Amino acid sequence: MPVEISQMVDRYHSRLVRYLIYLTGRRDQADDLVQETWVRALARADQYDGRSRFEGWLFAIARNLAMDGLRRRQRESPDEPDVALPAPARESPFLAAARGQDAMRVAKALGRLEPIYREALLLRFQEDLSLQEIAGIVGAPVSTVSSRIYRGLELMRSHWKGGANAI
Repeated sequence: MPVEISQMVDRYHSRLVRYLIYLTGRRDQADDLVQETWVRALARADQYDGRSRFEGWLFAIARNLAMDGLRRRQRESPDEPDVALPAPARESPFLAAARGQDAMRVAKALGRLEPIYREALLLRFQEDLSLQEIAGIVGAPVSTVSSRIYRGLELMRSHWKGGANAI
């Protein structure tokens, strides 16, 4: 593997794993999807035009692969209800990284958010992606992403002020 590719894999591997665990709820699926993401990224490297940050393009590939897998599993199990995004794994990256009671409240509040708000907040504040990058990843206009972040923060704020039952 060329040095540049090895450095990119090292740089983004843990972030992709963390994001894909959030999407799938399973470490084994996340690991498989990370590998598939890199295979797809390398095969389609000529499609990256450099106008946006590489990580936004890479996360979009990862998200699309995860969503394809979810749709495929739902077709195989039609009795299960349709879900846009699965619930996050029990221990979110926020909970694992932070300590104390406030971290527990943040994790609990995040867990209560609808998946579209939770994903927008995680991509913005955990992965430090721009609104434009998030829009590209989730396939929504920037204004929609901005609204999701605003609404997610409002819901988090109401939970914080109102205690455990606010959301």
